[in-house]
Amino acid sequence: MIGNIVSGLGGIVHSLLNVYMWIVIIGALLTWVRPDPYNPIVQVIYRLTEPAYRFVRRMPTVFNGLDLAPLILIISLQVLDVILVNIINALVLG
Repeated sequence: MIGNIVSGLGGIVHSLLNVYMWIVIIGALLTWVRPDPYNPIVQVIYRLTEPAYRFVRRMPTVFNGLDLAPLILIISLQVLDVILVNIINALVLG
């Protein structure tokens, strides 16, 4: 019973991390095309990604004019996802 609840919550967290990863990817791609900053979708993506970018950009992330903050953020999300899935599997199975 508790294992099913933990497993379900783990699935939700896994899905949310994947959705946020795609939001970061879309936001990074949008920087290449310079969309209308008043577009509501662009504003939502900016508001969702900017706090995480601010956190990552505390360390140097620009190399040869290329901002690697989105890549660092995506890799961090993937590592966090793997760690959380392993912890949840240990709780459910153990």
